[in-house]
Formats: sequence, C-alpha cells, structure tokens
Amino acid sequence: MIQIREAVLLLVCAVSVLTCGREVPPREPQRETAPAPPEAVQAPDSFLVALATSRGRVALVVHRSWAPRGADRFYALVRNGFFDGARFFRVVRGFVVQFGLPADPQLGRAWSSQPIQDDPVRHPNGRGTVAFASAGPNTRTTQVFINLADNLRLDALGFSPIGAVVEGSGIVDSLYGQYGERPSQDSIRLRGDAYLARAYPNLDRIRSATIVREWR
Repeated sequence: MIQIREAVLLLVCAVSVLTCGREVPPREPQRETAPAPPEAVQAPDSFLVALATSRGRVALVVHRSWAPRGADRFYALVRNGFFDGARFFRVVRGFVVQFGLPADPQLGRAWSSQPIQDDPVRHPNGRGTVAFASAGPNTRTTQVFINLADNLRLDALGFSPIGAVVEGSGIVDSLYGQYGERPSQDSIRLRGDAYLARAYPNLDRIRSATIVREWR
C-alpha cells in the first residue's frame, strides 16, 4: 500500500490543481499574460547537463533514444535557463527528489501552458534515473524527478526516464528533505521563490543548469 501511495502522490503532485501541501492552494492567475516559451528545438542524441547546486555539482546524461519528446523539452529548458535558481521542493527519502517549478512564477506559466505528448517507457525507473512528472496522459511540462531508489512500479504508470545521474549521486541523496510534502506547489506557481524563501528556507536549490557537451 505504501508503494501505491507514493506512485499516486507523484502522479497527482506534478501538474495538478490539487496540492500535497497543507496550505489551501491559491488560484493560479490567468495565463493570457504569460509570455510564450521559446521555440522547441531537437536535442542532440545524448548530452551532459551540469547542475551547480547549493550542495555541490550533479551531472546528468540525457539520451534522446530513451524518450525523445522529454529529452527535447529538457534540452530547451536548460538552454533557456529555466532551472536556474529553482529549488528541490519535494524530497521523499527512498523515493524521489523533484524540481522544475522556477524561481520566477511568470516563467513557469509560460512553459506550463505548453504540455508535451507522452513518450513510451523504454528504460526502467531505476535508482538515479531522471524523468518528467505528470498529472496524467500527455501533461508533462517542466517538473522533473530523480529516482532515489529502484521505482520500477512507475514504468507501468507511464513515467519515461530521459537520462540518469552520472556524477553526484551522494549529493542528490543529501538534499534537504525535512519538509517532505509540505511545500504547496500551487503557492510555488503563484509566488515562486519568494514563497519558498519565507516558508521553507532550507530547501536546496539549483544555482545554474548548463549543457556541458554532447555525450559520446
């Protein structure tokens, strides 16, 4: 039952109007005023992303053959500085670390209005793999999680890994997780880092995310 509950939390907490936090979720502002995100681009076959975090360096390798739509979206997000300043807002020990709600809420609204189609699951959700969160079929936008364990039950739920951690797995394991599920995703969407800095100041952050090179 615990494993089923964790999988459902991941599904619901991603891009849903529901919340796993304890706050009453505020309504998100109308999206008509949000700027359009940059044009989509095709990612290289494989590429290395360096995350400079508040705990140290973490490196991810993304393989387009695993999940091409997801890889393309992640590539575009990193290239446009989307993750710079973003917090690791959800840390569930033995399950996942989740990020992808930006410090600037206006930037988040721009990208969240452009969901991408699902990719078939071609690689299992093993420890250290990276995948997009979702709220159901074809709802992936910007939220990403790193598996802290072999969460193979997520394969059947349609979570398709795009890559894996190749450096800094110990840093990922050490990210601040005492807040658990409490940060309200709707509050992050509405107020960005101002909300987290006030209510959950100890959360670790991504100082910068950079595409280092294509991976051979």
